Amino acid sequence: MNTTTETKANLTATEVQAIIQAQRDYFATNATKDLKFRKQKLEQLKKMIIDNEAAIIEALYKDLRKHEFEAYGTEIGFVLTDIKKALKNLKAWAKPRKVKTPPFHYVASSYTQSDPYGNILIIAPWNYPMQLLLAPLVGVIAAGNTAILKPSEYAMHTSNLLTKLINSTFNPRYIKVIEGAVSETQLLLNEKFDFIFFTGSTNVGKLVYQAAAKHLTPVALELGGKSPCIVDTDIHLDYTAKRIVWGKFINVGQTCIAPDYLLVDQKIKDALVAKIKFYIHEFFGENPQNSEALSRIINEKHFDRLSTYLKEGTIIEGGQSDRADKYIAPTLMENVDLEKGIMQEEIFGPILPIIEYGNLREAIDFVNSKSKPLALYIFSKNEKRIDRVLNETSAGGVCINDTLMHIANGHLPFGGVGDSGIGAYHGRHSFDLFSHEKAVLHRSFLIEEPIRYAPYKLGLKVIRKVMDWAL
Repeated sequence: MNTTTETKANLTATEVQAIIQAQRDYFATNATKDLKFRKQKLEQLKKMIIDNEAAIIEALYKDLRKHEFEAYGTEIGFVLTDIKKALKNLKAWAKPRKVKTPPFHYVASSYTQSDPYGNILIIAPWNYPMQLLLAPLVGVIAAGNTAILKPSEYAMHTSNLLTKLINSTFNPRYIKVIEGAVSETQLLLNEKFDFIFFTGSTNVGKLVYQAAAKHLTPVALELGGKSPCIVDTDIHLDYTAKRIVWGKFINVGQTCIAPDYLLVDQKIKDALVAKIKFYIHEFFGENPQNSEALSRIINEKHFDRLSTYLKEGTIIEGGQSDRADKYIAPTLMENVDLEKGIMQEEIFGPILPIIEYGNLREAIDFVNSKSKPLALYIFSKNEKRIDRVLNETSAGGVCINDTLMHIANGHLPFGGVGDSGIGAYHGRHSFDLFSHEKAVLHRSFLIEEPIRYAPYKLGLKVIRKVMDWAL
């Protein structure tokens, strides 16, 4: 089904400009800056989600055939946790942060104040269509901004539902959802915003960045890439296999931080592969197509893209597919062609290439030969080897002896580096992301220092000493 024709669209540039201007005018009233207002709106968002939990689960099932457990754990509950954290900590987050004042300022105080940027644009993807639309919105509200939200047209049912719920919950001058496809996104990107938050592919992220640059608009780009998973010999074999299978095949691999490929020490490869096969069957049964726990590929376009990867190596597990059902079995591959798409592009599906290495230097060099990933995974009990990987590679985030779970810690920033993104959010980091940290120096009139004024009678020697005093 081509979902792009079934979303609410057909906005003109003039209409988009009117919506943005209405939000600018509302922001100028300073209503959104009041902490009571922010908390009230976070409570409204929480209530909207709780009251419509069943409808959201149903929409996610229709779009991606997500099991209700996954729908709650990775989308609904995830956002609710973010909201509760923001409500609990907002007063502390918004409080000015004192910093030291050098002695030569005499009587003065210094601090930073978090100011909202203003009008924010959030562009969300289809793989976690609720979480990745509303989790950034929590930070936007907490920081005191207004927002225009653009959900993905591919997740049609979730997009339609969230549009209806949000646009009926909030004043459009404050928060407004605009549906549509590429043309609507382009209309939005043609306009000036105070901040743009985008989640999606690296290629589209570059286009968003270029559009933002025309207006000198700051951005956060949550992209993806080929997140490696390095497996050492010194591991708990069962736990390692189980955690890899879970992290790779949740949402049928359509996760930006899913392990994209395994780098396995050759001494343990056969044992690990056998355990991974065991847990694939343990989780999804002998015929995973019949499993209620396995989601589906979002559409035929992505199914066809993934199908080409199945021809670029040797399948050692899975490989079955059904285009009409948008189903590809959890698949393991080896002898993959390093020059083909399977190892040049983010897989974003239930296909896991397995590459063996002879020593850790080889694994580290392999990782560093590619763009910096959004996530990196290392399984090992050996602290020296773990430290080597941490110190000799670069990634947006690292998870040791597990997969995906670092994103579930709201105290950790989540974001990429290099080709995998710019900026980080979650918890306090979301508040900071959507706030400008304004520097403030507050001087007293009690004392004046004549040294800084012309005609500079005290000379260079004195100013050097004064500047050293500033340390």
